[in-house]
Amino acid sequence: MNIQNLICTAGTSLFSNLNELFKKFKDTPDKVTEKEKELVSPFIDRTWKKISEKISGFSPGEKICGAEINSIDSMLKLKYIAPGCNLLFCYSATEDGRAINTILTHYYRLKGHRVESFEITDLQDELPKRFRTYGLRNLAKTICKIIRSYSPASCAINATGGYKAQIAIAVMLGQATGTPVYYKHERFDEIIAFPPMPVALDFELWMKASGMLFILDSTAEIVNYSEYEEEWDEKYESLVEHVNIEGKDYIELSPAGQIFHETFREKFKSTLDEILPPGTTKKFNFTMEDSGHVKSKADLEVFLQKITDEIPQVTRCINYYYNPDLPSITRFRAGAKGLEGIYSNGTYTARFRIESTARTKGQENALLAYLNEWIRYK
Repeated sequence: MNIQNLICTAGTSLFSNLNELFKKFKDTPDKVTEKEKELVSPFIDRTWKKISEKISGFSPGEKICGAEINSIDSMLKLKYIAPGCNLLFCYSATEDGRAINTILTHYYRLKGHRVESFEITDLQDELPKRFRTYGLRNLAKTICKIIRSYSPASCAINATGGYKAQIAIAVMLGQATGTPVYYKHERFDEIIAFPPMPVALDFELWMKASGMLFILDSTAEIVNYSEYEEEWDEKYESLVEHVNIEGKDYIELSPAGQIFHETFREKFKSTLDEILPPGTTKKFNFTMEDSGHVKSKADLEVFLQKITDEIPQVTRCINYYYNPDLPSITRFRAGAKGLEGIYSNGTYTARFRIESTARTKGQENALLAYLNEWIRYK
Protein backbone atom coordinates (compact mmCIF):
# COMPACT_ATOMS: atom_id res chain seq x y z
CA MET A 1 0.00 0.00 0.00
CA ASN A 2 2.98 2.33 0.36
CA ILE A 3 3.78 2.22 -3.38
CA GLN A 4 2.61 5.57 -4.69
CA ASN A 5 4.30 5.52 -8.12
CA LEU A 6 3.95 2.64 -10.56
CA ILE A 7 6.27 2.69 -13.58
CA CYS A 8 4.67 0.69 -16.42
CA THR A 9 6.18 -0.50 -19.66
CA ALA A 10 3.47 -0.21 -22.31
CA GLY A 11 2.98 -2.57 -25.23
CA THR A 12 0.30 -3.12 -27.84
CA SER A 13 -1.61 -6.16 -26.56
CA LEU A 14 -4.78 -4.04 -26.47
CA PHE A 15 -4.46 -3.51 -30.22
CA SER A 16 -3.98 -7.25 -30.75
CA ASN A 17 -7.18 -7.88 -28.82
CA LEU A 18 -9.08 -5.22 -30.77
CA ASN A 19 -7.80 -6.64 -34.08
CA GLU A 20 -9.10 -10.07 -33.06
CA LEU A 21 -12.41 -8.51 -32.09
CA PHE A 22 -12.66 -6.70 -35.43
CA LYS A 23 -11.98 -9.94 -37.34
CA LYS A 24 -14.57 -11.76 -35.24
CA PHE A 25 -17.05 -8.95 -35.90
CA LYS A 26 -16.57 -9.30 -39.67
CA ASP A 27 -16.64 -13.11 -39.76
CA THR A 28 -19.15 -14.02 -37.05
CA PRO A 29 -20.95 -10.85 -35.92
CA ASP A 30 -23.55 -12.88 -34.01
CA LYS A 31 -20.81 -14.01 -31.59
CA VAL A 32 -19.87 -10.43 -30.66
CA THR A 33 -21.63 -8.94 -27.63
CA GLU A 34 -23.30 -5.54 -27.79
CA LYS A 35 -20.68 -4.11 -25.47
CA GLU A 36 -17.91 -5.43 -27.69
CA LYS A 37 -19.55 -3.96 -30.78
CA GLU A 38 -19.20 -0.51 -29.22
CA LEU A 39 -15.41 -0.87 -29.51
CA VAL A 40 -15.39 -1.64 -33.24
CA SER A 41 -16.36 1.75 -34.62
CA PRO A 42 -13.84 3.86 -32.61
CA PHE A 43 -11.14 1.29 -33.44
CA ILE A 44 -11.83 1.66 -37.17
CA ASP A 45 -12.01 5.45 -36.85
CA ARG A 46 -8.89 5.55 -34.62
CA THR A 47 -10.66 7.69 -32.05
CA TRP A 48 -8.49 6.57 -29.17
CA LYS A 49 -10.13 8.48 -26.33
CA LYS A 50 -13.47 6.99 -27.34
CA ILE A 51 -11.93 3.54 -26.96
CA SER A 52 -10.80 4.52 -23.45
CA GLU A 53 -14.36 5.45 -22.57
CA LYS A 54 -15.80 2.23 -23.98
CA ILE A 55 -13.12 0.04 -22.34
CA SER A 56 -14.11 1.60 -19.01
CA GLY A 57 -17.38 -0.31 -19.31
CA PHE A 58 -15.55 -3.65 -19.05
CA SER A 59 -14.16 -5.23 -15.93
CA PRO A 60 -10.41 -4.31 -15.88
CA GLY A 61 -9.53 -7.97 -15.46
CA GLU A 62 -11.08 -8.97 -18.79
CA LYS A 63 -8.63 -9.96 -21.53
CA ILE A 64 -10.01 -7.41 -24.00
CA CYS A 65 -8.59 -4.58 -21.85
CA GLY A 66 -4.99 -5.61 -22.55
CA ALA A 67 -1.94 -6.55 -20.48
CA GLU A 68 -1.38 -3.13 -18.92
CA ILE A 69 -4.91 -2.71 -17.54
CA ASN A 70 -5.10 -6.38 -16.50
CA SER A 71 -1.84 -6.23 -14.58
CA ILE A 72 -2.55 -2.91 -12.85
CA ASP A 73 -5.96 -4.27 -11.81
CA SER A 74 -4.24 -7.31 -10.28
CA MET A 75 -1.80 -5.12 -8.37
CA LEU A 76 -4.64 -2.99 -7.01
CA LYS A 77 -6.62 -6.06 -5.90
CA LEU A 78 -3.58 -7.54 -4.15
CA LYS A 79 -2.87 -4.14 -2.55
CA TYR A 80 0.66 -4.01 -3.96
CA ILE A 81 0.02 -0.39 -4.92
CA ALA A 82 -2.03 2.44 -3.41
CA PRO A 83 -5.58 2.82 -4.84
CA GLY A 84 -4.91 6.26 -6.33
CA CYS A 85 -1.24 5.79 -7.16
CA ASN A 86 0.53 7.74 -9.88
CA LEU A 87 0.93 5.81 -13.14
CA LEU A 88 3.98 6.49 -15.27
CA PHE A 89 3.83 4.88 -18.72
CA CYS A 90 6.96 4.25 -20.81
CA TYR A 91 5.83 3.68 -24.40
CA SER A 92 7.57 3.07 -27.71
CA ALA A 93 8.33 5.87 -30.17
CA THR A 94 5.96 4.40 -32.77
CA GLU A 95 2.50 5.25 -34.07
CA ASP A 96 0.97 2.32 -32.20
CA GLY A 97 2.91 3.15 -29.06
CA ARG A 98 1.62 6.72 -29.04
CA ALA A 99 -1.94 5.54 -29.67
CA ILE A 100 -1.81 3.03 -26.80
CA ASN A 101 -0.41 5.72 -24.53
CA THR A 102 -3.33 8.01 -25.43
CA ILE A 103 -5.82 5.26 -24.60
CA LEU A 104 -4.18 4.33 -21.28
CA THR A 105 -3.66 7.93 -20.20
CA HIS A 106 -7.29 8.88 -20.84
CA TYR A 107 -8.59 5.62 -19.33
CA TYR A 108 -6.78 6.10 -16.03
CA ARG A 109 -7.45 9.82 -15.76
CA LEU A 110 -11.14 8.98 -16.04
CA LYS A 111 -10.59 6.72 -13.03
CA GLY A 112 -8.92 9.47 -11.00
CA HIS A 113 -5.25 8.52 -11.38
CA ARG A 114 -2.48 10.99 -12.01
CA VAL A 115 -0.75 9.86 -15.21
CA GLU A 116 2.62 10.76 -16.72
CA SER A 117 3.93 9.52 -20.06
CA PHE A 118 7.45 9.01 -21.39
CA GLU A 119 8.18 8.26 -25.04
CA ILE A 120 11.22 6.01 -25.40
CA THR A 121 13.27 6.80 -28.50
CA ASP A 122 14.40 3.80 -30.60
CA LEU A 123 12.16 1.39 -28.70
CA GLN A 124 10.75 -0.15 -31.89
CA ASP A 125 10.99 -3.42 -33.80
CA GLU A 126 11.87 -2.20 -37.29
CA LEU A 127 15.59 -1.73 -36.55
CA PRO A 128 16.67 -4.50 -34.14
CA LYS A 129 20.17 -3.12 -33.57
CA ARG A 130 18.88 0.32 -32.59
CA PHE A 131 16.32 -1.37 -30.34
CA ARG A 132 18.96 -3.45 -28.59
CA THR A 133 21.59 -0.78 -28.17
CA TYR A 134 19.71 2.51 -27.95
CA GLY A 135 16.06 1.65 -27.28
CA LEU A 136 16.77 -0.49 -24.23
CA ARG A 137 19.41 2.00 -23.01
CA ASN A 138 16.93 4.84 -23.33
CA LEU A 139 14.35 2.81 -21.42
CA ALA A 140 16.86 2.20 -18.63
CA LYS A 141 17.77 5.90 -18.52
CA THR A 142 14.14 6.95 -18.32
CA ILE A 143 13.16 4.51 -15.59
CA CYS A 144 16.23 5.44 -13.54
CA LYS A 145 15.34 9.12 -13.92
CA ILE A 146 11.79 8.46 -12.71
CA ILE A 147 13.01 6.46 -9.71
CA ARG A 148 15.45 9.24 -8.79
CA SER A 149 12.62 11.78 -9.01
CA TYR A 150 10.27 9.88 -6.69
CA SER A 151 12.70 7.69 -4.61
CA PRO A 152 13.01 3.88 -4.86
CA ALA A 153 10.95 3.35 -1.69
CA SER A 154 7.87 4.93 -3.28
CA CYS A 155 8.16 3.20 -6.68
CA ALA A 156 7.48 -0.16 -8.27
CA ILE A 157 7.97 -1.36 -11.85
CA ASN A 158 5.25 -3.20 -13.78
CA ALA A 159 7.14 -4.92 -16.60
CA THR A 160 4.13 -6.71 -18.10
CA GLY A 161 3.59 -4.57 -21.21
CA GLY A 162 5.81 -4.30 -24.24
CA TYR A 163 8.72 -6.27 -25.63
CA LYS A 164 9.96 -9.27 -23.66
CA ALA A 165 13.48 -7.85 -23.53
CA GLN A 166 12.08 -5.05 -21.38
CA ILE A 167 11.40 -7.56 -18.60
CA ALA A 168 15.13 -8.32 -18.29
CA ILE A 169 15.91 -4.60 -18.19
CA ALA A 170 13.24 -4.01 -15.55
CA VAL A 171 14.52 -6.86 -13.36
CA MET A 172 18.11 -5.61 -13.56
CA LEU A 173 16.94 -2.12 -12.72
CA GLY A 174 14.95 -3.42 -9.78
CA GLN A 175 17.93 -5.29 -8.40
CA ALA A 176 20.24 -2.32 -8.90
CA THR A 177 17.95 0.27 -7.30
CA GLY A 178 16.04 -1.84 -4.78
CA THR A 179 12.76 -1.24 -6.60
CA PRO A 180 10.09 -4.02 -6.67
CA VAL A 181 9.38 -5.48 -10.12
CA TYR A 182 6.09 -7.16 -11.10
CA TYR A 183 4.95 -9.13 -14.14
CA LYS A 184 1.72 -10.78 -15.27
CA HIS A 185 1.68 -13.40 -17.99
CA GLU A 186 -1.60 -13.67 -19.91
CA ARG A 187 -2.06 -17.21 -18.58
CA PHE A 188 -1.49 -16.20 -14.95
CA ASP A 189 -4.50 -15.50 -12.74
CA GLU A 190 -2.62 -12.76 -10.95
CA ILE A 191 0.55 -10.74 -11.08
CA ILE A 192 3.82 -12.07 -9.63
CA ALA A 193 6.69 -10.28 -7.94
CA PHE A 194 10.32 -10.93 -8.83
CA PRO A 195 12.03 -11.67 -5.50
CA PRO A 196 15.19 -9.73 -4.58
CA MET A 197 18.44 -11.48 -5.47
CA PRO A 198 21.41 -11.61 -3.06
CA VAL A 199 23.79 -9.84 -5.45
CA ALA A 200 25.69 -6.59 -5.24
CA LEU A 201 27.08 -4.54 -8.10
CA ASP A 202 30.71 -3.45 -7.94
CA PHE A 203 31.02 0.22 -6.93
CA GLU A 204 34.83 0.12 -7.16
CA LEU A 205 34.57 -1.16 -10.72
CA TRP A 206 32.29 1.73 -11.66
CA MET A 207 34.76 4.28 -10.28
CA LYS A 208 37.61 2.60 -12.12
CA ALA A 209 35.63 2.50 -15.40
CA SER A 210 34.13 5.98 -14.95
CA GLY A 211 36.18 7.64 -17.71
CA MET A 212 34.87 5.17 -20.29
CA LEU A 213 31.31 5.09 -18.92
CA PHE A 214 30.82 8.87 -18.84
CA ILE A 215 32.02 9.14 -22.43
CA LEU A 216 29.96 6.24 -23.80
CA ASP A 217 26.88 7.53 -21.98
CA SER A 218 27.24 11.02 -23.44
CA THR A 219 27.41 10.00 -27.10
CA ALA A 220 25.24 8.12 -29.57
CA GLU A 221 28.38 7.28 -31.58
CA ILE A 222 30.58 4.23 -31.27
CA VAL A 223 34.06 4.75 -29.82
CA ASN A 224 37.29 3.13 -30.97
CA TYR A 225 38.20 0.30 -28.59
CA SER A 226 41.89 1.17 -28.93
CA GLU A 227 41.23 4.25 -26.76
CA TYR A 228 40.80 1.94 -23.77
CA GLU A 229 42.92 -1.07 -24.73
CA GLU A 230 45.79 -0.19 -22.36
CA GLU A 231 43.49 0.07 -19.34
CA TRP A 232 40.98 -2.66 -20.27
CA ASP A 233 39.62 -4.94 -17.57
CA GLU A 234 37.76 -8.12 -18.58
CA LYS A 235 34.97 -7.08 -16.19
CA TYR A 236 34.14 -4.26 -18.61
CA GLU A 237 32.92 -6.76 -21.21
CA SER A 238 29.40 -6.99 -19.80
CA LEU A 239 29.11 -3.18 -19.86
CA VAL A 240 29.71 -2.70 -23.60
CA GLU A 241 28.77 -3.99 -27.02
CA HIS A 242 31.58 -4.59 -29.52
CA VAL A 243 31.05 -3.47 -33.10
CA ASN A 244 33.43 -4.46 -35.90
CA ILE A 245 33.64 -2.04 -38.82
CA GLU A 246 36.12 -2.78 -41.61
CA GLY A 247 38.28 -4.83 -39.27
CA LYS A 248 38.37 -2.21 -36.49
CA ASP A 249 36.89 -2.85 -33.06
CA TYR A 250 34.53 -0.20 -31.68
CA ILE A 251 32.50 -0.18 -28.47
CA GLU A 252 29.23 1.32 -27.27
CA LEU A 253 27.42 1.13 -23.95
CA SER A 254 25.22 -1.96 -23.51
CA PRO A 255 21.82 -1.82 -21.78
CA ALA A 256 23.38 -3.52 -18.74
CA GLY A 257 26.18 -0.96 -18.82
CA GLN A 258 23.61 1.84 -18.91
CA ILE A 259 21.91 0.50 -15.78
CA PHE A 260 25.28 0.01 -14.08
CA HIS A 261 26.30 3.59 -14.88
CA GLU A 262 22.96 5.19 -13.94
CA THR A 263 22.86 3.35 -10.61
CA PHE A 264 26.36 4.15 -9.43
CA ARG A 265 26.44 7.70 -10.73
CA GLU A 266 23.66 8.46 -8.27
CA LYS A 267 25.26 6.47 -5.45
CA PHE A 268 28.51 8.32 -6.06
CA LYS A 269 26.81 11.71 -5.72
CA SER A 270 25.17 10.71 -2.46
CA THR A 271 28.34 9.31 -0.86
CA LEU A 272 30.86 11.78 -2.28
CA ASP A 273 31.74 13.46 1.02
CA GLU A 274 32.37 10.09 2.66
CA ILE A 275 34.65 8.52 0.06
CA LEU A 276 36.73 11.35 -1.41
CA PRO A 277 40.18 12.00 0.09
CA PRO A 278 40.57 15.22 2.07
CA GLY A 279 41.22 18.52 0.32
CA THR A 280 44.37 20.56 0.82
CA THR A 281 45.65 24.08 0.29
CA LYS A 282 49.17 22.79 -0.34
CA LYS A 283 49.48 23.15 -4.12
CA PHE A 284 52.43 23.00 -6.54
CA ASN A 285 52.88 24.29 -10.07
CA PHE A 286 52.51 21.79 -12.88
CA THR A 287 55.61 20.46 -14.60
CA MET A 288 56.09 19.68 -18.28
CA GLU A 289 58.23 17.08 -20.02
CA ASP A 290 61.46 18.35 -21.54
CA SER A 291 60.10 19.14 -25.00
CA GLY A 292 59.95 22.48 -26.72
CA HIS A 293 56.84 21.40 -28.62
CA VAL A 294 54.76 20.51 -25.57
CA LYS A 295 55.97 23.56 -23.64
CA SER A 296 54.47 25.76 -26.32
CA LYS A 297 50.98 24.35 -25.77
CA ALA A 298 49.28 27.07 -23.73
CA ASP A 299 45.93 25.23 -23.74
CA LEU A 300 47.55 22.24 -22.01
CA GLU A 301 49.13 24.50 -19.39
CA VAL A 302 45.77 26.14 -18.71
CA PHE A 303 44.12 22.73 -18.37
CA LEU A 304 46.73 21.37 -15.94
CA GLN A 305 46.53 24.50 -13.82
CA LYS A 306 42.73 24.38 -13.80
CA ILE A 307 42.77 20.83 -12.43
CA THR A 308 45.13 21.84 -9.62
CA ASP A 309 43.19 24.99 -8.80
CA GLU A 310 39.65 23.57 -8.97
CA ILE A 311 40.06 20.07 -7.50
CA PRO A 312 40.80 20.39 -3.75
CA GLN A 313 42.42 16.93 -3.57
CA VAL A 314 44.91 17.49 -6.42
CA THR A 315 48.32 18.92 -5.45
CA ARG A 316 50.12 18.81 -8.81
CA CYS A 317 49.99 17.59 -12.42
CA ILE A 318 53.15 16.24 -14.07
CA ASN A 319 53.18 15.95 -17.87
CA TYR A 320 55.25 12.96 -19.04
CA TYR A 321 54.07 12.18 -22.60
CA TYR A 322 53.31 14.15 -25.74
CA ASN A 323 52.37 13.04 -29.27
CA PRO A 324 51.80 15.87 -31.77
CA ASP A 325 49.92 13.66 -34.27
CA LEU A 326 47.66 11.51 -32.09
CA PRO A 327 44.10 12.71 -31.33
CA SER A 328 42.44 11.09 -28.34
CA ILE A 329 39.63 11.56 -25.78
CA THR A 330 40.24 13.81 -22.79
CA ARG A 331 39.65 11.80 -19.61
CA PHE A 332 41.25 10.39 -16.45
CA ARG A 333 42.25 6.81 -15.75
CA ALA A 334 44.05 4.52 -13.31
CA GLY A 335 47.67 4.17 -14.48
CA ALA A 336 50.50 1.89 -13.42
CA LYS A 337 51.85 4.60 -11.08
CA GLY A 338 48.57 6.06 -9.88
CA LEU A 339 46.06 8.47 -11.36
CA GLU A 340 46.68 9.73 -14.88
CA GLY A 341 45.06 12.29 -17.12
CA ILE A 342 44.80 12.33 -20.90
CA TYR A 343 44.36 15.65 -22.65
CA SER A 344 43.70 16.15 -26.35
CA ASN A 345 42.58 19.13 -28.39
CA GLY A 346 41.66 16.82 -31.27
CA THR A 347 45.12 17.10 -32.86
CA TYR A 348 47.73 16.21 -30.25
CA THR A 349 47.63 14.13 -27.06
CA ALA A 350 49.39 14.70 -23.75
CA ARG A 351 49.41 12.43 -20.71
CA PHE A 352 50.15 13.47 -17.15
CA ARG A 353 50.35 11.99 -13.68
CA ILE A 354 48.24 13.43 -10.89
CA GLU A 355 49.59 13.87 -7.37
CA SER A 356 46.86 14.05 -4.74
CA THR A 357 45.93 13.56 -1.10
CA ALA A 358 44.61 10.03 -1.78
CA ARG A 359 46.22 7.49 0.51
CA THR A 360 44.21 4.34 -0.25
CA LYS A 361 43.08 2.64 -3.43
CA GLY A 362 39.47 3.41 -2.53
CA GLN A 363 40.22 7.14 -2.17
CA GLU A 364 42.14 7.08 -5.43
CA ASN A 365 39.23 5.44 -7.28
CA ALA A 366 36.79 7.94 -5.77
CA LEU A 367 38.96 10.84 -6.93
CA LEU A 368 39.22 9.24 -10.38
CA ALA A 369 35.42 9.16 -10.73
CA TYR A 370 35.17 12.72 -9.39
CA LEU A 371 37.64 13.94 -12.02
CA ASN A 372 35.80 12.13 -14.83
CA GLU A 373 32.51 13.70 -13.78
CA TRP A 374 34.18 17.10 -13.41
CA ILE A 375 35.60 17.02 -16.94
CA ARG A 376 32.16 16.33 -18.46
CA TYR A 377 31.10 19.87 -17.50
CA LYS A 378 34.26 21.67 -18.65
